Amino acid sequence: MKAVIQCGGKGMRLRPHTSILPKPLMPIGSRPVLELLLKWLRRNGIREVFITTGYLGHLIRSVCGDGNQWNMQIVYTQEVEPLGTIGPLSLLREQLDTPFLVLNGDVLTDLNLSQFVSCHRRHQGPLTIATATRPTKMDFGVIDETGGCVTGFREKPELSHLVSMGIYCMDPSVLDRIPSGVPFGFDDLMAQMLEEEIPVNVFKHYGMWLDIGRVDDFLKAQDIAWDEQSPPAFVATVAA
Repeated sequence: MKAVIQCGGKGMRLRPHTSILPKPLMPIGSRPVLELLLKWLRRNGIREVFITTGYLGHLIRSVCGDGNQWNMQIVYTQEVEPLGTIGPLSLLREQLDTPFLVLNGDVLTDLNLSQFVSCHRRHQGPLTIATATRPTKMDFGVIDETGGCVTGFREKPELSHLVSMGIYCMDPSVLDRIPSGVPFGFDDLMAQMLEEEIPVNVFKHYGMWLDIGRVDDFLKAQDIAWDEQSPPAFVATVAA
């Protein structure tokens, strides 16, 4: 199976650090995020990878090269103008002719790719989203009301939501929905598919997931010994 790693963003949430380094090259210990992500894909049986680049893309290419050092094959695309969170896939229409993975370049996880891909194939929809449950601490007192009268009050509650992990399994038919040469976000794709009642499936992951673009997650990642960590889900092989 082929994988696309999206690395074209400017990493605004990690400024000023990303003024000199693209977010996928931010260091986790002594390794850049992207290297850890590539090694995780390789342990899961992925050898053919496309990396979409834009902002400071030349640095990503100089660090990762052709992937030979990890026994992988890496091909790059370059955005002349930003194409949004899913628009860069329009540059790979001819290469992505079978179901493929799409990952954000700032994700670290122990997601079992074999189970994820099997879920996608089992449900037979064109798109499956890997999801996790994340709590959000409200900074306000939340009021419930009916007819202008307070029926409940919660002081700065913690709310849980099912969120996208930034990891997707897609069929090539999804590419037909992505326009060429203009910005197109994953939210645009979802709105389009939901409006047309095209089934979109979810795979719920209950293990580790860090979004390195968030400062809290970036700091948490520094406390994990990535070279020593090898739970079963981390080394599972993608189903043939």
